[in-house]
Amino acid sequence: MSETPSVLVIGASAIDTKGVASNTIEPGVMNPGRVRVHRGGVGRNIAENLSRLGIHARLISAVGDDISGESILSYAEEAGIDIEHVLVAEDTNTGAYIAVYDEFGRIYVAMYHMSIMNLITPRYLYDRRRLFSEASLVVIDANLPSRTIDMVFKLAKQYDVPVCADPTSNALAPKLKPRLSELYMVTPDMGEAEVLTGIKIVERMDAMEAAKKLITLGVDIAIVTQSEKGVCYATQEVAGHMPAIDTEVTDLTGAGDAMTAAVVYGLQEGFDVDEAIKLGISAGSLAIQCRETVCPDLNLELLYDNLRA
Repeated sequence: MSETPSVLVIGASAIDTKGVASNTIEPGVMNPGRVRVHRGGVGRNIAENLSRLGIHARLISAVGDDISGESILSYAEEAGIDIEHVLVAEDTNTGAYIAVYDEFGRIYVAMYHMSIMNLITPRYLYDRRRLFSEASLVVIDANLPSRTIDMVFKLAKQYDVPVCADPTSNALAPKLKPRLSELYMVTPDMGEAEVLTGIKIVERMDAMEAAKKLITLGVDIAIVTQSEKGVCYATQEVAGHMPAIDTEVTDLTGAGDAMTAAVVYGLQEGFDVDEAIKLGISAGSLAIQCRETVCPDLNLELLYDNLRA
């Protein structure tokens, strides 16, 4: 075991391109707006948030041997992420995510290209099984191939380390369904929770029902995020709802990743689930105030100040 336990994050790294329309979007023609490029990827985002909160975050991911990959690795290192086990692949493009928002900041369409994550194979993880033995917690996103997810749980069981998961998208969430009974925590949004539970979520009570169902399916901590409506959560002992912090929205990308990371931080520090979720809500609020996918100024003082504001 290492002297300082780490959180092992296994998931995507990508370049995020985000466009916000200035006026009503007209399909099929050029639309005026603001376009920005940032470093992203769910796993990478979670690792950066954790590092900025003072957690030793190790990242297993893959990037191409290209300018995008170099940018991601350089920035990750500056942010304090342990990138020793990020695979750099030749003749393969770094992952990419593109999102277009309407003039009100609502997502209009999004696309992702994460095929590079197929290079994170079961063997790649097995060869690095020592990292599981040294981890206090494992966090994954659903960009991983299904067979690789299977290996995550095999190694986690072998080394008795809990696994948290971000379902990532409605399309990818089904990969987690066979493993719900082995998950310590899962943090779906409403659409992803519908996929995992089969419950149509319209109102708060629907989200609460979905969180409780995830517990009956074997998850220890279930957190269903509802954007500006807050979160519903459940464990075997408690269930509840917490409102969102009233926040001026600059960019919604990365809010869920920030929340997952801050909840993990709270749990690692021994906080009760409800206190950890408060930190998660604060982190999500800070994330949507930033133009970057991960708030570069994030730290514990800012996290607590935002709760008190």
